[in-house]
Amino acid sequence: MAGLLYRLGRFAARRRWLVIVSWIVIIALAALGYGLFRGTISSSVSIPGTATSKVTDELTRDFSAASGGSGTLVFTTENGDAFTAQQKTEIGALLKDIARDRGVDSAVDPFVNQRKLVDQRTKAADGSTKIADARKQLADAQAQLDSGRKQLATAQQQVDDQRAQAEASGQLAAAQPHLDAAQAQLDTQQKTLDANQKKLDDNAATLEHKQQTLTDSKRLLALSTDLRFVSKDGATAIGTLQFSTPAIELPQSLKSTIIDQAENADIDGVAVHASNDIAQSMPAVVGAGEIAGIVIAAIVLLVMLGTIVGAGLPLISALIGVGVSALGALAFSGVVEFMSATPTLGLMLGLAVGIDYSLFILNRHRTQLKRGVDVHESIGLANGTSGNAVVFAGATVIIALLALNVTGIPFLGLMGTVGAAAVAVAILVAVTFTPAMLSLIGPRILNKKERGTIGHADHHRVPQKPMKTWRAIVTLVLGVAVLGVIALPAAQMRLNLPTGASENVDTTQYKAYKAVEDAFGAGQNGPLVVVADLPAKVVGDDALLTQEVAIGEKIADHKHVVTVVPIGASDDKTSIAFQVIPSGGPDSESTEQLVHSLRDSSPISTDAGDVKLGVAGNASGAIDVSEKLGQALPLYLLVVVGLSLIILIIVFRSILVPVTATAGFVLSLLATFGGLTAIFQFGWLGALFGVHDPAPILSFLPIIMVGVLFGLAMDYQLFLVSGMREAHVHGASARVAVQRGLHAGRAVVTAAAIIMISVFAGFIFADSAMIKPIGFGLAFGVLVDAFVVRMLLIPAAMHLLGRAAWWLPKWLDRIIPDVDVEGAKLERTHPVGDHAAPRSTSRDRSHSATPEKGLPVAGHSREAR
Repeated sequence: MAGLLYRLGRFAARRRWLVIVSWIVIIALAALGYGLFRGTISSSVSIPGTATSKVTDELTRDFSAASGGSGTLVFTTENGDAFTAQQKTEIGALLKDIARDRGVDSAVDPFVNQRKLVDQRTKAADGSTKIADARKQLADAQAQLDSGRKQLATAQQQVDDQRAQAEASGQLAAAQPHLDAAQAQLDTQQKTLDANQKKLDDNAATLEHKQQTLTDSKRLLALSTDLRFVSKDGATAIGTLQFSTPAIELPQSLKSTIIDQAENADIDGVAVHASNDIAQSMPAVVGAGEIAGIVIAAIVLLVMLGTIVGAGLPLISALIGVGVSALGALAFSGVVEFMSATPTLGLMLGLAVGIDYSLFILNRHRTQLKRGVDVHESIGLANGTSGNAVVFAGATVIIALLALNVTGIPFLGLMGTVGAAAVAVAILVAVTFTPAMLSLIGPRILNKKERGTIGHADHHRVPQKPMKTWRAIVTLVLGVAVLGVIALPAAQMRLNLPTGASENVDTTQYKAYKAVEDAFGAGQNGPLVVVADLPAKVVGDDALLTQEVAIGEKIADHKHVVTVVPIGASDDKTSIAFQVIPSGGPDSESTEQLVHSLRDSSPISTDAGDVKLGVAGNASGAIDVSEKLGQALPLYLLVVVGLSLIILIIVFRSILVPVTATAGFVLSLLATFGGLTAIFQFGWLGALFGVHDPAPILSFLPIIMVGVLFGLAMDYQLFLVSGMREAHVHGASARVAVQRGLHAGRAVVTAAAIIMISVFAGFIFADSAMIKPIGFGLAFGVLVDAFVVRMLLIPAAMHLLGRAAWWLPKWLDRIIPDVDVEGAKLERTHPVGDHAAPRSTSRDRSHSATPEKGLPVAGHSREAR
């Protein structure tokens, strides 16, 4: 690989304009692809196959009225008073206008909804009064009928008595016509009484049915006592929008249209805020924070390299790589569903590693030029040595990111793939475009003073003594203790997706979230949808009402339930859907407990049989996504740690060096998780990082950080410890080699880490609630791993291990390949000028030195060949 990169560097140096123009053409093609084939970027996070997604699919399939997504517009009076009649009219007119937008099925006026709700409750109260009046009327009628029956019975007795007397006196024949007429009249009256009694019985039965229906309706209304569309003080109202497509498929153009209509409504004294469902969009790619990060990186480069042209080259290389990778990836957004954070992660990585990888090659080239090496030969050697290390280090990042696909989570695999592509492009730019630009710049990559000393030997002092053992012990113990303390909050880390409360305080979605929370309760921001699958098809409205009451009351019995409202039956009448408003917000522990409680209670028993419950909604979906990601994290961490050990054993030809490197990575990762939890979940130092409403950690952030930080940690491990290995192989004692390797690599690693931290930290102040914690996590992770683990703890551990650090079983030494990461063989075959000697001076004083007698130096025989 080193020889191939050497030849590639020489080619790029000779054909510099061909290489430069080629990259410009590639950017143009990527931009063309983006312009022609770009699609919609989604702000939603979902995982197929979760419990929520299954219920959502059922809603889409079986509930035609609920197949589309929904969103809300929140209206508040600016002075805190109740809405005036004029304001209500204008709000209704605005919602009617929005309802005409293509893709909007309906826009419900909150004041109309509130009136309907009040009317329902009023009708229920009036119904009780009417039924009571009807009962009294029935009772009066029954009393009249009973009185009539008594009178009829008396008359019948009289007729019977007359008949008996006539019969006794022998006058029956004469009295018979009169008696028959009287009896006929009594029979007619009896029939009338029987008919009236039947009518009264029917009316009583009807009244009982109405009473039962009214009772059920009251029970159902009692479940939604706290349901409101206009706040109690009349100063806040919620307008509901129903869309024809699911929320995840809602085009950004429709969202933008609705937001524009809301912002331009100009209702005097009323503020209009769109909820997160409508207002959330793709985060801005570049903001003030990102620019500040790049400026800091430029300053670091300028201080380190001493020339403007030198400082600008890594930045230009990074921007070329980012342009190609970002535009190229987004060109596929028309056929692959991209989450908004996906291209941003690629941008972060592309910028950070693009600058660093170009810097590594540039720095080696500058060192060689100062020793008198020809420009083109120096470019080839820098590409074959540092470029070789860049390729290997970048490969570890790529492998770690691609390994995200093993989690089986589509959006996470896509994020890893896009990030890996950005790193791959950064590597290609570093080993082709950077050499071409170095050829174009020529000796001007050095400042005037440096050009005046070209060819002079490098007399930098090289450490001859190891660090003090007591210092190594103190450093290791203190460092582990400090990182352990920082990691403690990670034990309480909770995962969820961001809500409107996580957005910047001046955004419409934040204002909407807080207005709803203050006026209606936190649960109104995260209602659940519960679907009850019935044991048989329900027939008739009465049977449906009975089932709604029975199931609704079972749901309401769960802890943390505030309101239960039936929202309709499925088209085939085999399922009923309910809206359930919890007591806590969508990211609260109580809501998470409620979701699990509802699912665990299924099936529930009713008079009609067992009913199965399923839970959906944004809050439920976020809980499922977080749990799925939490379950995938240990497996992914195991894959990455195992991969780390294998790669490092091959690179360093040692067992204990990879073990310490991996242990250091795990320690820095846990410390990073602790820092994230303390700031974003607990709110410590929240004001400093723009955390105004502490919340659970972004659910996919831990697993993303494992992949990214592993690759970056291996970068710094490679550039520092490979120098220690080289010094040891060339004769330095194990402990002196630690100091020499650290001395040789710390300057460039320090600069590279500062640059990477600056780029990542710039994203902490982004507008998106998803991007903030990603930026902080990566910046803090690099800070901890580079400056604490790699430059303090690893050297201390290596010192304490001594010669044992480089032990490798002979059988393993024979079977593992010799990767020659630093291109040492290439250097020996191209000893131009005093290049070889000064390089050994900087690390070991002599390439011909032999290892300390009796040292078990793994790989020494291969290096000597």
